[in-house]
Amino acid sequence: MISLADQDVRPGAEVMRRLDRLARFSQEEGTLTRLFLTPEHKAAALQVKLWMEAAGMAVHVDAAGTVVGRYDGTGECRQALLIGSHIDTVRNAGKYDGSLGVVAAIQAVAELHRRARRLPFPIEVLAFGDEEGVRFPVTLLGSRTIAGTVDPAMLDARDDDGVTVREALLAFGCIPEGIPAAARRPGEVLGYVELHIEQGPVLEREDLPVGIVTAINGASRFLVEVTGEAGHAGTVPMALRRDALAAAAEMVLAVERRAASVPELVGTIGKLEVPAGATNVVPGAVRFTIDMRSPDDGQRTTAIADIMAEMEAIASRRAVRATARRTYEETARKCAPWLMDRLAAAVAANGIEPLRLPSGAGHDASALAGLTDIAMLFVRCAGGISHNPAEAIAEADADTAVRVLLTFLETLETRKTID
Repeated sequence: MISLADQDVRPGAEVMRRLDRLARFSQEEGTLTRLFLTPEHKAAALQVKLWMEAAGMAVHVDAAGTVVGRYDGTGECRQALLIGSHIDTVRNAGKYDGSLGVVAAIQAVAELHRRARRLPFPIEVLAFGDEEGVRFPVTLLGSRTIAGTVDPAMLDARDDDGVTVREALLAFGCIPEGIPAAARRPGEVLGYVELHIEQGPVLEREDLPVGIVTAINGASRFLVEVTGEAGHAGTVPMALRRDALAAAAEMVLAVERRAASVPELVGTIGKLEVPAGATNVVPGAVRFTIDMRSPDDGQRTTAIADIMAEMEAIASRRAVRATARRTYEETARKCAPWLMDRLAAAVAANGIEPLRLPSGAGHDASALAGLTDIAMLFVRCAGGISHNPAEAIAEADADTAVRVLLTFLETLETRKTID
């Protein structure tokens, strides 16, 4: 088992070098933008494929564009442990979201290969696309393919240029009709583990390099439209106004107030628009979004019901009309206790206090939870900043993350043995 005392092995430096290399595959010079199934995504996928092969893995790209590297075990257990994350990005992204998990997993397998070490179970490293859901109005196509939960209608979704997912897959070199066959059966999989930057400030606040995720928050998103009556800013008396923006402002604060009333519940108004707005016009229409998240589905559902009732009351009092359309729904996903315990043991074995915390962001692990047990290891990121060029991690933390992952792999028992 590798330990922090092994000074001759510095996986963190190689991880950081490779992350810098991946960041060059971008649609825009000077910033990192690598959307699903673009030429830049394909170039990054081919680079990942080369690294997997150098680490001793047999590699292929599946029907959804996921790069799959397999490192066979000794044959004692035929179920494969899946490890992965995504290599697509948001626009103007940071280097580490998603890519860290892929590169760190490759580095861990490379170390096993360097020592000619085979584990009782096979390992498959997965480099997904479409986790961010930026190019098309769908998300998690790569991980949903592995889980066997792809809705065929997803292939007909179009990007802003009118290109369908199906057409983009063909241009990428994939065969969309092969997506059903790429799904894994539960009996083939031991579990799924994802290493990812925290995208939050908890680990930094606790001065810890890594933490064990307990659950991935469930999320509900809505588009709210408030309709009042436009009018002249100078001639409509305040008491007679049906101001859609004033009503929306009160609704926004109601969301904030309700979300702040319960620990681990968060609510966000990410977009607010005033169509045809002008300085001298009482706003007649407003659109805004609501994003509610919690690791407890019941908690989130109750909060949403309360918010909808409060918005209805505000609309009635202000003589406006408000409608809310649900645009996204994802249930909370609990991490498997047996995998969390093994990760915690690996963290402790590397001299670090094991801290457990929920994930407020969505991940490929959410899709894989429909197939198998999941677990996640978070890595500290500076200021909790993500989806931003300022996203940063320390080389020492990348080094620790790979070492913890190696310890986890080398001490992992199968579920059958644990049960």
